Amino acid sequence: MIPEEVVKMIFSNISSIYQFHALFFLPELQKRMEDCSNPRIGDVIQKLAPFLKMYGEYVKNFDKAVELITTWWEKSPPFQELIVDIQKREVCANLTLQHHMLEPVQRIPRYELLLKDYVRKLPPESPDRHDAEKALEMIFSAAKHSNAAIAEMERLQNLWEVYQRLGLEDDIVDPSNELIKEGPILKISFRNNTTSEKYLFLFNNMLLYCVPKVIQVGAEFQVRWRIDVDGMKDVEFPDSFLVSGKQRSLELQASRALSFPPAQFKSEELGRRAPQWVRDKLVTMCMRCKEPFNAITRRRHHCRACGYVVCARCSDYRAPLQYDRNRPNRVCLECYVFLTGHLLPEEREGKHKGILEKESAEISGQSLMCSFLQLLDKNGKGGTRGWFVIPQDDPLVLYVYAAPQSPHLCSGDDGTY
Repeated sequence: MIPEEVVKMIFSNISSIYQFHALFFLPELQKRMEDCSNPRIGDVIQKLAPFLKMYGEYVKNFDKAVELITTWWEKSPPFQELIVDIQKREVCANLTLQHHMLEPVQRIPRYELLLKDYVRKLPPESPDRHDAEKALEMIFSAAKHSNAAIAEMERLQNLWEVYQRLGLEDDIVDPSNELIKEGPILKISFRNNTTSEKYLFLFNNMLLYCVPKVIQVGAEFQVRWRIDVDGMKDVEFPDSFLVSGKQRSLELQASRALSFPPAQFKSEELGRRAPQWVRDKLVTMCMRCKEPFNAITRRRHHCRACGYVVCARCSDYRAPLQYDRNRPNRVCLECYVFLTGHLLPEEREGKHKGILEKESAEISGQSLMCSFLQLLDKNGKGGTRGWFVIPQDDPLVLYVYAAPQSPHLCSGDDGTY
């Protein structure tokens, strides 16, 4: 009527547990109770307590066994009739099969409570005190073993469910992994300052950056990036946080967008860790040569080493980056020199400098403040766009570079130039 393997799956190792009690534990206790000259039980329990760990396998299988009974109850009328017939018998005391199956799960905790009460009521000079206290420690160890078995079963079950949601990718499935946390998150786009909902799985050894699949057949998420926890750093901002790993850096948030650029890498980390890209909309000019960006002749690019927004001329270099398996990546001049140790020929350096950069480079490097501004006439109308520099050695002087004109030296007590 019922396959033998189903019966074994329902009752697990209960037969071995029964034989242990019927052939060893109970006879030993009965024999000691009949011996009035030796009123001790602590040594008996201490001798046999290690075998109580076999309850762990039964406890671990209990939830699955109850589910199996429910499944067969619903699909098999003969199974229903058999269970009802057994439960009507006097020995079952009108209790359900599940209720009786719960008894072994509760057995070890009951032993522990009983032995605690026994030790508490023993006289201090009792010859059984030492053995009883030792036996209590061993019962406690058996209880921990059962609890650990339950926890391990639940961990593996949850881990397998997560792996199924991720499509059971070979390089991710590992029973030794531990899922720490999972949940939705907002990913900030550095290019257009927008956010999109993603999903993170944090394990003890890796962070998985995932996107929900449109058609969820076989898997709920697609893994976009795997970032190793080893070497991973996080930087918290008021409204978001940065996760920086060897393979990738991600700026994430739970509410609204971040409005200021990130801190830069230490020099020794350059090329070893994926940078956080400065968002395009945060800058209006190349962060190296200070030339203004436009949609046609001077477009935005990102240095793959430092994350700066730079123009094509300032990022016309390639250097191997350790975080990207030493593959050549587009980098700015400063990062190229640092990473490769190569100094560019002077003719190439001059070729890459614009008019304003050539004329203002020396004084801009020693300035209190420098930036592009619009020069207005007396009527407040727009005029020449120029590069303004306030030098450190004379903050009352303002240099205005407006190509193709010559630089203007302006000063005034009333603050107008």
